[in-house]
Amino acid sequence: MARRAGSDGIRTEAAIREAALRLIARHGYEAMSMRRLAEEIGLGAAALYRYFPTKQALLFDLLRAHMEELLEAWGRARLAAPAPAIDRLERFTRFHIRHHLPRPDGVFLSYMELRSLTPENFAAIEGMRRSYEQGLIEILEDGQRDGTLDCIRPRLAARAVIASLTGITTWYRAKGPLSPREIEDTYWNMIARMCGATKTERATCSTPA
Repeated sequence: MARRAGSDGIRTEAAIREAALRLIARHGYEAMSMRRLAEEIGLGAAALYRYFPTKQALLFDLLRAHMEELLEAWGRARLAAPAPAIDRLERFTRFHIRHHLPRPDGVFLSYMELRSLTPENFAAIEGMRRSYEQGLIEILEDGQRDGTLDCIRPRLAARAVIASLTGITTWYRAKGPLSPREIEDTYWNMIARMCGATKTERATCSTPA
């Protein structure tokens, strides 16, 4: 897609992304028009199309950026084998919560607006989602093999874990009764039980910073 060079262009593009994320999360992809988006940031419609030629291109860009950021962050945070599967599962659980809590609009788009993508764009985003999911599946499979986890269907369990953790963004409020750390600790205990970790294993596994 065409991009404007220079610092002003970079700032304008960032403003477009931020406003689009907010408007789509609030009103939905179909209800948001490019004209409304241009008005939101005080930009002419013709200028907006120089950054994103179509609304579909904008949505795809937002979802791709969300997944690229997630995969890059997880690549830095993950514990690789031969670290114990139980420790890797805890790292995944806490990482997923910490990464997604500050990004509720991005999470909303990532799950609720996949249906609005063209088949080609959907396939690209779905491939990135599967890559992230596969990392968790491998952790659960390793735990099943070494006996530290009792997870009969790792692929199904991985989807249940991710859905459970992602759902936190729908109800979490910064001024709510639970702190992010309390949420992490509570959900880690639940995820460990869900995946068949024994009480001893849950008590002795590390707690990543």
